[in-house]
Amino acid sequence: MPDSSPGPSADRPVDHRPALGALGERLAREHLERLGYATIETRARTRWGEIDLIAHDGRTLVFCEVKARRATGSASPWTSLHWRKQHQVRRLAAAWLAERRQRPPAIDIRFDAIGVLIDRRGRLVRLDHLEGAF
Repeated sequence: MPDSSPGPSADRPVDHRPALGALGERLAREHLERLGYATIETRARTRWGEIDLIAHDGRTLVFCEVKARRATGSASPWTSLHWRKQHQVRRLAAAWLAERRQRPPAIDIRFDAIGVLIDRRGRLVRLDHLEGAF
């Protein structure tokens, strides 16, 4: 009897955004680690949602929003980093701080954004790190 379960179909395109996002987050984490940051948490869950990346450099706790895009055309990683998203990241950071009693001591808190452009083969084309982006 033939299998009638729904599988990949030419009628339904596959959504590659989760894999692209995960690759972008990995590249962003590696970038921060090369700069001397220690990764505290990736995809940090709070009751309000998820923070892409939290890092620490000994003095500053950094909440980082990562935007990954395919390097095919004019799609900029920054087009979706609007004021609503910035407000959401701040709210998530406040929730994370309230929920985590065990966290590294930090004198400063900063909100960074990292934009990652990736080619069709999954190779890094460009990475822009905006410290204190919002």
